Amino acid sequence: MATPDPMHFDALAELYERARPAYPDALWSRLRELGALRTGGRAVDLGAGTGQATGPLLRAGLEVTAVEPGERLAARLRERYPAATVQVARAEDAVLAPGSFELAVAATSIHWMKREVVLPKVHHALTAGGRFAVWRNAYGDTSVAVTPFRERIEAIVARRDALERPGPSELETDRWARELTARGHFAIELIEELRWSTDLDEQQVRGLFTTFSDWSPAEADEAAIAVRELGGLVTEHYVTPLIVLAKR
Repeated sequence: MATPDPMHFDALAELYERARPAYPDALWSRLRELGALRTGGRAVDLGAGTGQATGPLLRAGLEVTAVEPGERLAARLRERYPAATVQVARAEDAVLAPGSFELAVAATSIHWMKREVVLPKVHHALTAGGRFAVWRNAYGDTSVAVTPFRERIEAIVARRDALERPGPSELETDRWARELTARGHFAIELIEELRWSTDLDEQQVRGLFTTFSDWSPAEADEAAIAVRELGGLVTEHYVTPLIVLAKR
């Protein structure tokens, strides 16, 4: 049984920056409504990649510490967002002073982390009343009728050996919520699954699927060819599960 490589992304830092879609506007609206995006507030972005969450946090007026273990990803992060403080480290090893943040986020990263280490570390680093927001983009919405492109994607995935993934699957939101609160450090403040769609061409699909840790370059090419054969543009339906935790 194969296991995805968490450092897969570092070798593709420039492509990752270019190909990964932004998080939906509705996500930032929810955080703003909760009062989590306060001008002058302090946030830590765990597993920051090339700044897909760091950028919006900075634009919202927060002071941001971005923690990213990949050296190439961290370099891109520094270039894009010089206002952020960047630590090249795993979340488990990051230096986070007690009570130093009002907000912590793990955007498309919590599944790579040892939660038994990270959850108490985040709890310790948050102020009283602090929040930990966890989310990811799930590429595929099972509530929407299967499109011809998704049929092609499912056929590619069906040919593979099973993958051993750390933690619940990306759309097992309730399981994630239970796991993130099981140790008693946090209580649920909000759970919401945000649904959205985007149109992608052949080049965009090739780039995006190449960044997936469980897709080979040949499989990404096959997905891109499917777009060409289906007319050159496909509409993809995605889900972004958002879990906001309040510090106990």
